[in-house]
Amino acid sequence: MHWIVLVVSGVLEAVWATALGRSEGFTRLTPSVVFATALVASMAGLAYAMRGLPVGTAYAVWVGIGATLTAGYAMASGDEAVSIVKVLLLLGIVACVVGLKLAH
Repeated sequence: MHWIVLVVSGVLEAVWATALGRSEGFTRLTPSVVFATALVASMAGLAYAMRGLPVGTAYAVWVGIGATLTAGYAMASGDEAVSIVKVLLLLGIVACVVGLKLAH
C-alpha cells in the first residue's frame, strides 16, 4: 500500500508543479487552487509512504516520478522543446525509480 500511495503522490507532484507554472505567480485562481490542493495531497501521501518505506527511497521515487511526468507533460504540450537527449535522460530517471522499487 505504501508504494501505491507513493506513486500517486509522485503523480500529484507533477500536477502541483505544472499548476504552479500556470498560476502565473498565483494571479490565476484555478491553477492556484489546483496547486494548493495537489500540494497538500502529495505531501500527505509522501508522509504516509514514509511510514513504511525508507526516507531516501521514498523521496527519490517521489521526486523522480514528479520530475519525469512534469518534464514529459511540458514536452508533450509544447511548453518545452523535445530532444532525444532529454527523453533518454528522463527514461534514465524512470529506470532508477524502477530499480529502487526492485531493490526494496
